Amino acid sequence: MNLPKPEHFSDLQLSPIMMRSLEKLGWSAPSPIQAGVIPYALEGYDVLGQARTGTGKTASFAIPILEQLDPFSENPYPQALVMVPTRELAAQVHGEFEKLAYGCPTRVLEISGGKHMRRQLKALSEGVQVVVGTPGRVIDHLQRGSLRLDRLWCVVLDEADRMLDIGFRPSIERILRRCPENRQTLLLSATLDERIRELANRYLYEPVVVDCSENDVSVETIEQRFITVSPENKMPVLIELLDREQPPQAIIFCRTKIGTAKLHNRLEKHFRSNPSNAVRLGMIHGDMNQSQRDAVFRALREGELQILVATDVVGRGIDVSSISHIINYDLPSDCDDYVHRVGRTGRMGRSGIAFLFVSKDEGEQLTEIEHRINRLLERDPLSEPVPSKRPSPVVVSDDSVERPATRKFGEAKTEGTKPRWNRLRRKV
Repeated sequence: MNLPKPEHFSDLQLSPIMMRSLEKLGWSAPSPIQAGVIPYALEGYDVLGQARTGTGKTASFAIPILEQLDPFSENPYPQALVMVPTRELAAQVHGEFEKLAYGCPTRVLEISGGKHMRRQLKALSEGVQVVVGTPGRVIDHLQRGSLRLDRLWCVVLDEADRMLDIGFRPSIERILRRCPENRQTLLLSATLDERIRELANRYLYEPVVVDCSENDVSVETIEQRFITVSPENKMPVLIELLDREQPPQAIIFCRTKIGTAKLHNRLEKHFRSNPSNAVRLGMIHGDMNQSQRDAVFRALREGELQILVATDVVGRGIDVSSISHIINYDLPSDCDDYVHRVGRTGRMGRSGIAFLFVSKDEGEQLTEIEHRINRLLERDPLSEPVPSKRPSPVVVSDDSVERPATRKFGEAKTEGTKPRWNRLRRKV
């Protein structure tokens, strides 16, 4: 079964209440990942979806879940479970569900570490329809007996590659084994590497593959440059760059928590000594408690912060559409981290610019990043002279790339094959 991709949300025959929510949000046309996932999810198929961040992945599973919920069921146990890698992403996904469920009595609960356990226990005892949580806290509630999964009909693994990166695979598998066999499973990931395919082979039933990745994994609307700079000159060059760019809102990425704190303090002193150039500055790293991190993210989303100095704790899954500049003050640990850092700007088609600080002995890492994104970074005029030459990456043109099949993971689904799960959509 090959379903047509909708050009407008009205092509999906969504319920009137969902159409009103989409209209309230100002959404008329689905993004590519939404157009690819939603039709199959509504028909009950398992879906393996690949797309970079900032493409509307959350709505691609939230809309079909909300459309198929039974809001008037007397069953107090969750009907859908969404697992995400971080507390911040759990809060973001929860907020997206709340927006899309506007006008309909839907009980969505966020369960993650750093939140009040008593409130979560109370909400679960009163009954919820959708649970959004991190694997660790989901396991915690399962052990307490406060969360029951035997009435689930849908499970979502969002940012699955990131969950595997940080060691959640045993927890994920433990949770999936507790879920009903006759369920719908949606797996969303930025990459479809061997680990993801192995997970999909084990826990998804004949999934439809929706591949919205691009040969150029970096966002088309993001200008990307590198600046060659010696370690001792990084701070003066950063100040010069900020003075030149005057970013409306920027994230400066550091590799370590200590480095983040040091750079934040140095920038704070600099701007304090220049009151004519006042900048609202913030910092976030893994040692901060959850209430502090929530406050920083809230200030960032509401535009109260102009510059955020951060570790890779914000490299994934945080959707702040107003970020105009990304500055990689330290090289990331690997190329994928670079892709996700840069993905914080240029969200949903907006323009953005990213800078990468590189010392003279880091040319090899720069080349690896260029290989990864299949694109040469432009040298910024602030760069210091570099005597040595770095190898030029092989940039493959779009025309010479054989793209993988985008419909099916494994053998193609034959015409007339019925999905295991096909619920009636909510009619309101």
